[in-house]
Amino acid sequence: MIIATEEAFATSEFLDTYLDFAAARQNEGMLFAASVLSRPGMRDRLTDIDVRLAEMDAHGTDMHLMSLTSPGVQVFDPDLGTALAIRVNNEMAALIRQHPNRLAGLAAIAPQDPRRAAAEIERAMGDLGFNGIIINSHTQGEFLDDRKFWPIFDAAVKHRAPIYLHPTFPPDTMIEPYVRYGLNGAIWGFGAETSLHAVRLVMSGVFDRYPELQIVLGHMGEALPYWFLRLDLQYQKQIARQQHPPGMVKLNRMPSDYFRSNFHFTTSGMYWNDLLEFAIKTMGAERIMFSIDYPYEPSTRSTEWIKQIPVSPQDKDRIMSGNAIKLFQIRSR
Repeated sequence: MIIATEEAFATSEFLDTYLDFAAARQNEGMLFAASVLSRPGMRDRLTDIDVRLAEMDAHGTDMHLMSLTSPGVQVFDPDLGTALAIRVNNEMAALIRQHPNRLAGLAAIAPQDPRRAAAEIERAMGDLGFNGIIINSHTQGEFLDDRKFWPIFDAAVKHRAPIYLHPTFPPDTMIEPYVRYGLNGAIWGFGAETSLHAVRLVMSGVFDRYPELQIVLGHMGEALPYWFLRLDLQYQKQIARQQHPPGMVKLNRMPSDYFRSNFHFTTSGMYWNDLLEFAIKTMGAERIMFSIDYPYEPSTRSTEWIKQIPVSPQDKDRIMSGNAIKLFQIRSR
């Protein structure tokens, strides 16, 4: 069985609202995202379930775990973002009910209003039967390690909702060096911003406060496994100083320990055996899940690769579907 776990979805209302919003603001990142969302055929692949199912059938994908496409509702004001998230979730839930053996979903929330975001997690994981939530990294330049967002973690832990921390464009305070050579998107900026966000969560002590919280990162961990040793060594060295850097928090464990206990990686767009081998060595096969990144990555290349990965049959089963079934509580319907 093949379950793909980072598969973008949108409603026509969301696309129309976002494209109008981006055009009115002339923001570099927003305009780039709008140009991607406006490519020929993109609307149908995001909104039309028949188009999606046909592509899944063509490439042997049994299930898509859908989530609202980046940048999601986080760019809007709190009222619009919250209302739009609710309507997107209602529409996605209805589609999942129509195709329960082919579709599952991550609910959208608007972190810009943490209280209402927590309430939507409760509704989505309860009445609507979602499998987790999607957050497109920073929210208007603010990161989830800020304690004002922690009601979201309260709700996520209470309702056993994994949080997929999906990339978005770097915030205005960070984006300028990435723009000049077109590095602000998936080529580099997405991974740089999202990996920073993940490290901030670890170094802020979020997982000492919420040891059961589970975060999912795409793109084989946004390059973070390569930094585990250096994170640990530099943290250990600096925290031992009587005058360590301002703001550094004393953690209960080494930074890399939290990645191994509180994070999961998906393969989206990273179909490379050597990289998979390294991710398994650093994280364990039980924390790696298959994903395509539909419709932004080709289903053909992703599914052909996952079927031939050089791992044991047990690990292949885990990566292709077993880990997703366990983490996202995907039940046979």
